[in-house]
Amino acid sequence: MVRPHLTPVSITLQADNSSNAGGAADVGIDQSDRQVRMAATPFLVADIGGTHARVALMRGTHGDTGDIEMLACRVFVCAAFSRLSDLLQTFLAANVQEPVKHCVLACAGQIMGDEVVNDNLAWPIHLTPLREALALDEVAVLNDFEALAFALEGPLTDGGRHLCGPQACSNGPTLVIGPGTGLGAAAHIAGPDGGLVLPTEAGQMDFAPNSVRDREVLAQLAPQGGYVAFERIVSGPGLLTIYLTLCALDGQAPRLNTPEAVTAAALAGGDAHATEAVDMFCAALGSFAGNLAMVFMATGGVYLAGGFLSSLFDLLARSPFEERFLHGRSARALLSQVPVWVTEHGLHGVRGAARWYLKQGTFKPAASRHAATHGASV
Repeated sequence: MVRPHLTPVSITLQADNSSNAGGAADVGIDQSDRQVRMAATPFLVADIGGTHARVALMRGTHGDTGDIEMLACRVFVCAAFSRLSDLLQTFLAANVQEPVKHCVLACAGQIMGDEVVNDNLAWPIHLTPLREALALDEVAVLNDFEALAFALEGPLTDGGRHLCGPQACSNGPTLVIGPGTGLGAAAHIAGPDGGLVLPTEAGQMDFAPNSVRDREVLAQLAPQGGYVAFERIVSGPGLLTIYLTLCALDGQAPRLNTPEAVTAAALAGGDAHATEAVDMFCAALGSFAGNLAMVFMATGGVYLAGGFLSSLFDLLARSPFEERFLHGRSARALLSQVPVWVTEHGLHGVRGAARWYLKQGTFKPAASRHAATHGASV
């Protein structure tokens, strides 16, 4: 769970080399020249989740298309490394010949001072020690689902599987939502120069039960009452939590001990509690997605991202997801016009983070400090 009272923010952390003799000459460089140099220079991008890290060497392509070239990419299991710097160094040692001085991180959680704060990460992330350990001039950071929302300008919208609602979307805000180790969400609002992305910590909102069985599960999780986040229910670990709680409510010993095992048992149809757990998970995801679609008036559509959901697609399509997404009464008229797709997370996070980074124009000589467009320099 993320610590309370943190403002969503993206930051750029740069080395202070203001005494560098070359700094004065750089001041006069035209912004367009700087952007050309920025596009041509490879930089490191890492999409850091609670379970996997997707790391790539990227650079912008020349011209006006805004395309991004991926020079190398690998996926790592975060728990295999004792700290993030070791993981990134492993990638650099295997894939990079020339020194890389600029890095952008898309991380679950929020930035508080020099630290990325989220209990779902495999290790704490402190930005200054990371920059120093890898001899970087700059580390820029944004939320991982903020990065996915920037990917809505690219291939994230291609190849998704239609779940419910109309096949075609209208103009309007678009949401990307993903249950994985945690529960992330961000909104993309169309507009000039690619529009605006709004990161959220919506996964930390209070879970609201809908059915009697939901209330029984909630009472089991919080017998004295109190706060239970949506993320506690709508995530990979949340699916296992639902299954274990249902077994406890019915006085039966659980046979399964991982979210993957619960998913497999539900797909096979051989375990009633696994089937019920998946249905309850999908229903809660529908409520969560519908809530956010109402908040943002997401007539541009909702994208449910992640391989976890792709593996559940057939069960998701038969589940109470759509009914709970539509809510009721007047809300139903709006939400019935919102298309919902399921898409793979894949490398969209690193592509979206790279797109964000190039747009910010933060890639400058180390002598120059610059605040990110919607964040702050440290």
